[in-house]
Amino acid sequence: MSDGYMIPASAGEIEYVEKRSRFIARVWPVETEARALEHLRETRERHWDASHNVYAYSVKSAGAARFSDDGEPSGTSGLPVLDVFRKAGVEDFCCVVTRYFGGILLGAGGLVRAYSKAASMALEAAGRAKMTRLYTASLICSYPQYDRLRPELARLRACVEKTEFGADVELTLSVTPEGLALLGPRVTELTSGSALFEVTGETMRPVRIEDAG
Repeated sequence: MSDGYMIPASAGEIEYVEKRSRFIARVWPVETEARALEHLRETRERHWDASHNVYAYSVKSAGAARFSDDGEPSGTSGLPVLDVFRKAGVEDFCCVVTRYFGGILLGAGGLVRAYSKAASMALEAAGRAKMTRLYTASLICSYPQYDRLRPELARLRACVEKTEFGADVELTLSVTPEGLALLGPRVTELTSGSALFEVTGETMRPVRIEDAG
């Protein structure tokens, strides 16, 4: 599994006017090409009366990167939108920039700047997240041990996904590789080796840049 690359943290949408042309830019995180095409179809249906619905998308797992000028002069819109995300290191996205022509020609350079600005603003609205490798782990401990361990889980940024209270406390955790290297020994130390701690798998998850610490 590949990690360390960026994706949009969420959907984002902006609107601005450039020389009376109205630009509406939307961006979404996507995992498949089919989902990107679905966003494009929905946008075209919603803005059937627009002058242009320019798009760009990239799906890392499929090795796919596509764009379209949708009637704008070649090279003035779809590729500049794609380049915004490439320069930001962002993958797994779909961006559609809708334009309602306002009657004033922008020229090739003006179109490049306008579409680039729209895509950049939409990405800023969505935020960015880093795909991060996380391990899942199971922790079974007594109630007094749970009280001692709980602050350590927070300190090591182990996320508690599920908690079951029975004869013992059973936790399902997700934790970064760095946190895992510290958490196992700490559990052993605080419980004198009596708690059951086991790594059960690994997954990839997006972590917002501002949350990554």
